Amino acid sequence: MKARTMAVAHGERCVRPDEPKVWFTSTESFAKVLSAGHRDLLRVIVEQTPGSLDELAKITGKAKSNLSRTLRTMAGYGLVRLKRGRITPKVTHDRVELDLPLADSLARGGLRHYRLAASNGRRA
Repeated sequence: MKARTMAVAHGERCVRPDEPKVWFTSTESFAKVLSAGHRDLLRVIVEQTPGSLDELAKITGKAKSNLSRTLRTMAGYGLVRLKRGRITPKVTHDRVELDLPLADSLARGGLRHYRLAASNGRRA
């Protein structure tokens, strides 16, 4: 994954449009980012369309500091977009797919990386 990223940064490799944009190094990190509680938060954002972090805190009953930290993590993975000024969370995708190779990566003895492909309902 690091070699791929460096090759892209140096212009030695082009990223195909169908390639995932988000990578996880463990199933545990994937599970934390897309836990049941975080998926519920995404659902609330989609259904309630809060106009600010304050409004989201009132809707969910969660502390703003916790929501801010969670949303920034999700934004880092491209799951939400945070508009500046008044932090306004917007969910950017309606589905995610996990590409989780099992036997192949174990047989090669290499590092196992997991990738997340998010979409807006459009299939390539």
